[in-house]
Formats: sequence, C-alpha cells, structure tokens
Amino acid sequence: MKRMSMIFKSKANKALDRMEDPRETLDYSYQRQLEMLQKVRRGVADVATSRKRLELQINQLEGQQNKLTDQGKKALQVGREDLAREALTRRAGLDGQLGDLRAQYQQLQGEEEKLTLASQRLQAKVDSFRTRKETIKATYTAAEAQTKINEAFSGISEEMGDVGLAIQRAEEKTETMKARAGAIDELLASGALEDFSGPKDDIQAELDRMGSGPGVDLELERLKAELGQGPAPKELNQGSSAAQAQQQAQDTPQQAPWPQKPGGAQ
Repeated sequence: MKRMSMIFKSKANKALDRMEDPRETLDYSYQRQLEMLQKVRRGVADVATSRKRLELQINQLEGQQNKLTDQGKKALQVGREDLAREALTRRAGLDGQLGDLRAQYQQLQGEEEKLTLASQRLQAKVDSFRTRKETIKATYTAAEAQTKINEAFSGISEEMGDVGLAIQRAEEKTETMKARAGAIDELLASGALEDFSGPKDDIQAELDRMGSGPGVDLELERLKAELGQGPAPKELNQGSSAAQAQQQAQDTPQQAPWPQKPGGAQ
C-alpha cells in the first residue's frame, strides 16, 4: 500500500508539474497576498473604529463628570449639601467607568499601532513580490519564446513535426500517383489495358503487336552478332545490299539504247 501510494503521488506530482504554469502560480500567490493585505487593513479599520467608539464614550463620561461637579458646586452654594453629596457620589461611580474605558482605549491603541505596522510591512512585501513576479514572468516568457524558436529551427517542435509529416505524406502520395500513372501508360502501350476513351481499332492493334515482334527479334540478333554469338541478322544485310544497289543506280547515268548500224557503229 505504501508503494502504491508513493507511485500514485509521484504520477500525480508529474502530471501537475506538467500542467502547472509558473506565471499563473505567481499571479495566484500575488492575489492571495493582496487578499491577506486587505484583511489586515480591514482589521486595522475595525480596531480604529472600536478605539474611536471608546474615545466618544470617554468624552461623554468626562462631560457627565464635569456636569456633576458643577451641580455639586451649585448645590453647596444654595445650601443643599445633600444634593452636593449625591452629585459627588455619582461622579465617583463615573471615575471607575472612565478608568476601565481608558485602559481599553490604551489597549486598542496599541493593537492599532501593531496592525498598522504589520500592514505597512505586508504592503512592502507585496510590492516587492509584485516586482519580482513581473520580472520572473517576463524572463519565463522570453525563455519560452526562445525555446519555441529553437525547436522550430531544429524541427523537433510538435507543430513543425506535424508539418514535416504532412510534407512526407504528400511526397509519398505524389510518388505513388506518378508510379501508378507510369504503370497505366505502360499497360496501355503494351495492350494489356484498353483505352476506352478513344476509338477501338482491333485491326490496328493487332498490326502494331505483330510489327513489334520482328523488331525485337532483329534487335536480339544484332546484340548476338556484336557479342560474337551469331551471324548478323539477314534482314539487316539484305537491307544494306538493297540500299547500296539503289545508291549505285542513282550515281550511274542511264544511257538510252540506239539501233546499231552495220559494222558495229551506232
């Protein structure tokens, strides 16, 4: 099971590595960092809102304290010590609430400063990552283009391989068609196939076939004579003698016969 799991993981890792585009991965990482930065900024805004709310509450309580102090003074001025005591008692209760609010305010203020500093650092990190990301993407794109150009020149790319196979198939089909056309021409010339596109003349075909036979025999006899395996073909010798006689007859002028006189004079 461990071995099967290892094989499956290695296969999956290889498939994912083949499908992964570094540029898309970098863009996704940059998007995640932007989302994280947005969350930090939202946290800073929430803390600042809470701090501002506490600040408003503190101001309200301080305003109530001042009001109770004034009421106690006025009560003493009119001789109402009991009212002055009540006002001071209420003011003392507000002092406890103000102490708690001020402590919370100081805590929120510290959290806000920490989140603000973290937001600034994260912003700088995101900006640096964005610059590096664009540089890596540009370098990867240039390397990918150079690789495709080199593969195209060397003929090992998939597209150029398909083009080469298409050219090879076209050349093979062309050679096949040329061979087929030549074979059909030879069969038509030898009479093995009939040309149905033209007029059919059986007599002329038979004469052509009969005329081709003696020509082959004469050529065979001539080759044997050249190799010293037999006499020269008779047809060729007869043809030569007839040609020589005809040439002599043309060169010698013909004389018209005259009646002979007595004594042998013409």
